[in-house]
Amino acid sequence: MTGSAADGAVPKGRSRRNFAGARPVMDDVARLAGVSKQTVSRVLNDHPSVRTETREAVLEAMRALGYRPSRSARSLASGRTRMLGVISFDAARYGPASILTAINTAAQDAGYLVSSIALDTAEHDTVVEALDRLSAEGADGVIAIAPQLWVGRALADTHLDIPLVVLENGLDTETPLVTGDSRAGARKATEHLLRLGHARVWHIAGPAGWTSADHRLVGWRATLEAAGAEVPEPLVGDWSADSGYELGRQLAESPEVTAVFVSNDQMALGVLHAFHEAGRSVPGDVSVVGYDDIPEAAHLLPPLTTVRTDFAEIGTRSLRLLLNRIDGSAEPPRTESLVPVDLVIRASSGPAPGH
Repeated sequence: MTGSAADGAVPKGRSRRNFAGARPVMDDVARLAGVSKQTVSRVLNDHPSVRTETREAVLEAMRALGYRPSRSARSLASGRTRMLGVISFDAARYGPASILTAINTAAQDAGYLVSSIALDTAEHDTVVEALDRLSAEGADGVIAIAPQLWVGRALADTHLDIPLVVLENGLDTETPLVTGDSRAGARKATEHLLRLGHARVWHIAGPAGWTSADHRLVGWRATLEAAGAEVPEPLVGDWSADSGYELGRQLAESPEVTAVFVSNDQMALGVLHAFHEAGRSVPGDVSVVGYDDIPEAAHLLPPLTTVRTDFAEIGTRSLRLLLNRIDGSAEPPRTESLVPVDLVIRASSGPAPGH
């Protein structure tokens, strides 16, 4: 008579002693649960045709035996490796690092492993080689954190035969895109400073060719133009606090500068340093608004007003989009997912002098 998980029966043909000393396999689970090996495979792959009581019996047998399905067994059963690839650039920065953490967490919750490649350069051949490597490793799909326009061009040349989701970069009309709403964030920051009575809002932009920097520049300029305000010549940094400091020193020389919107918090940190060094009070003489809301932003002196990007949501949403593509879920021809942003008002922004 075949045993079941409920009565604690031992698989036929094995003594308790032998069973305790051997690693259980799928056949053992099937015998203990009183089902076929195919049914165990269906339970492992969450097949909808398995009855609830049968699924529970299989899961109970797995627990009783201490059975852990191997990755290779799942691959044979489903035709998938349960491995996803991620390509990232500038992975040490707060945004990309936070997105990568969220992708890893969401992938683990979905039963996938992540193979991540962090590239030091965004050269065309390097990007292509990374994608080829992930494809050769058997990745079921790839997420590319691609903040630079030329990365998008390299991705477009690879012609991957597995699903791809791109972050921060419009690739083509078919590849899903996930990005923070940088234009809206720049608009919120600029409108905030205008409402405080500042006649002009200067801008320290990120490097040209970075999608988020370009979008923030566009959003800042459009907001000033819509308000009928003068549009000063933007200054361009490289995302680092050092570049923010050097550009902040230039702005500190002009008494006309009373408000600055900076394209990321690291550069804003350098700007605060430059104004302090020049004896210009923030926010008494100059208001400063950053972007990203890094963990240190609330602890700067003064605490930094900034635009908060939900990097965890970007990572989670991109993983969800990729799994939908892998599963063959129906999608519109182009899926563009804009993650909302919020303005976090702190002490670094205040009324314009004289208001």
